[in-house]
Amino acid sequence: MAYQDGTGILRIGHGTAVPLEVAASYRARTRGLLGRDGIEGALLLTPAASVHTFRMRFPIDVAYLDRRLRVVAVTTMPPNRLGLPRPRARHVLEARAGAMAGWGLRPGATVALERLDGP
Repeated sequence: MAYQDGTGILRIGHGTAVPLEVAASYRARTRGLLGRDGIEGALLLTPAASVHTFRMRFPIDVAYLDRRLRVVAVTTMPPNRLGLPRPRARHVLEARAGAMAGWGLRPGATVALERLDGP
């Protein structure tokens, strides 16, 4: 699947729908959540195997996804940290700290993406 910058819906399990931003271009991935005070929903960075929180204003939950959109790992990162690369990860989901636990997102879960619009 070819990814492009835009928005969509992240489906978790059989009922949870989360607003999603997709950052697929180099420019969008580089910017990520920098300069923001928060996020509604989640941000998908693709391709990506690691992230950092340098210069971020808030802690985030990070989920590493493999090529089949299965969750490899979930962690919470405070500002000014460097996450280690996850070898099987092809995509990274970011959300405000605590959000992923509320959504029931955990290792082994598979997510689905529904595209709403592009650039």
